[in-house]
Amino acid sequence: MDWGSLPHHVILRVFQFLTLVDRARASSVCRRWNEVFHIPDLWRRFEFELSQPATSYLKSTHPDLIQQIIKRHADHLQYVSFKVDSSTESAEAACDILSQLVNCSIKTLGLISTAKPSFMNVSKAHFASALTVVFVNSKSLSSIKIDDTPLDDPSLKVLVANNSDTLKLLKMSSCPHVSPAGILCVADQCHGLKELALNYYILSDELLLALSSEKHVDLEHLRIDVVSENPGQVQFHTIKKQSWDALVKHSPKVNIVMYFFLYEDEFDAFFREETPVTHLYFGRAVSKAMLGRIGMNCPRLIELVVCANGLQPLDDELIQIAERCKNLTAMGLGECEVTCRGFIEFVKMCGGRLTQLSIMEEVLIPDSDYSLDRLHLEVSKHLGRMWFPDMMPTW
Repeated sequence: MDWGSLPHHVILRVFQFLTLVDRARASSVCRRWNEVFHIPDLWRRFEFELSQPATSYLKSTHPDLIQQIIKRHADHLQYVSFKVDSSTESAEAACDILSQLVNCSIKTLGLISTAKPSFMNVSKAHFASALTVVFVNSKSLSSIKIDDTPLDDPSLKVLVANNSDTLKLLKMSSCPHVSPAGILCVADQCHGLKELALNYYILSDELLLALSSEKHVDLEHLRIDVVSENPGQVQFHTIKKQSWDALVKHSPKVNIVMYFFLYEDEFDAFFREETPVTHLYFGRAVSKAMLGRIGMNCPRLIELVVCANGLQPLDDELIQIAERCKNLTAMGLGECEVTCRGFIEFVKMCGGRLTQLSIMEEVLIPDSDYSLDRLHLEVSKHLGRMWFPDMMPTW
């Protein structure tokens, strides 16, 4: 048997392991291989890579291949993503492709910018028009990831009108044209929504209550990005405890993930009452007082990452977190200080439930009781496994 007479299913299996470029080259071997190249199963999942050669290291999907896909395989595409560089030209090219997918039945759509500004420099009208084509024609979208885009409320209404029965995941952080009313429309009508990612400025008591209604399925994952670009420019609102309680009562297993990129004096609105957050990540400095409030008011906390704090030891705050956050299983610390004695007390209180412990060596301050050499032996004993501090951050 020669290569040209291999059964279709065998060639198809081989093609599934090849990159797009290698697959296209292989399709020129013979007519039989070219036939397999166009089998619909190979085109259900596709990532368009769009970049400008002068400004990007990304490889770009060849324009001829893009046109071939649109002409012959648009109706086969189900899981589609666009990876674009920072240029406006690449983002506009992605919108042009989206505008041509009139016969598609896409289930998953992702728009990925490797660097800003990308989609944010596309005109809102062009972007909305391109999305409308997909939202109207697919009618079975279940997962959408469109962070850092000019998505707006009217586009969300089109999405809901055509895909409310199927939408399960919506990730739309850093979409400045979306208002609380727009996301509330999604929550009110997409009762199967299980995962949601958004900026804190569009989080509201009304939204949490809508996600907690009897007709809504249990939410599994809520990610909230709390971002401030200019200190003192944003006044953050407070979400009522009753609203958080309603969400957890309705969806008791929900993971609430919060990413903070704030300056120290901007945390006043957060964690003054009990908050059911499960995962916390602080990308900028966070004060001792803030960590103290977390220990007091975040009993569901599972993971805590503090990238920076300052030069005051966090012994008391960590011990309080260990004592009150009984679900804590992962901790990461960098650019802050903890005495070896305080750190060992924290680990002793948490014990083996700490499945992830990433602590930079520079964080740990030797004291009269423990050196760094003795520290790792003592911590390993309480964890029930070998442990060493990190030389580089792993989060």
